[in-house]
Amino acid sequence: MVARTRFDADPCPVARSVDAIGDWWSLLIVRDAFDGSRRFGEFRRSLGIAKNILAARLRTLEQAGVISGVPAADGGPHQEYVLTEKGRALFPVIVALRQWGEGHCFAPGEAHSRLLDRRGGRPLSPLEVRDGDGRPIGPDETVVEKLGPRDGTPDATG
Repeated sequence: MVARTRFDADPCPVARSVDAIGDWWSLLIVRDAFDGSRRFGEFRRSLGIAKNILAARLRTLEQAGVISGVPAADGGPHQEYVLTEKGRALFPVIVALRQWGEGHCFAPGEAHSRLLDRRGGRPLSPLEVRDGDGRPIGPDETVVEKLGPRDGTPDATG
């Protein structure tokens, strides 16, 4: 079996984020948690995932502080899984993936789910990346600045 490459010490925030989330199963578990799933069986039914894989992904998400195992709300003997503050902060990531998928992964007119505002029942506006002044900004208008290891100042070594 090939050893998993770790990125938890990588200086890139994208690499560390991927390391913390793990894989596609983990993102789908987070998606389902946003959709209201809380119990092992609910995740398993929704995803069609093997028990051992689901258990491993839940454990990884728990260790990363994305979800937390809590006593069952109904007082039963089982555990439920809820998103932590860190997990809830993934909401824009899930929305961005959903919106990208809606725009690029379906043929025109093909059936798919969509995310609606609970109050008004309307689809969400497309997410936009904006600069500090609120101007929409694209990838050609950005540059990566590497920060120093201690004080967060730009790293002269590049």
